[in-house]
Amino acid sequence: MAKKVVATLKTGAGKSFTKCIKMTKSDKSGAYLFKEEIVHNDHIKDFFTKK
Repeated sequence: MAKKVVATLKTGAGKSFTKCIKMTKSDKSGAYLFKEEIVHNDHIKDFFTKK
């Protein structure tokens, strides 16, 4: 089933989206946190600049 999702993202309108992964360091524990999101190509810079 996952193959169908990947195949639909590679063709058609799915090419205009990108999976972004941002790594941040936690203030309390000092551990690293990862935030994943599928973002439209026009909003990639906004995803990485917001805190």
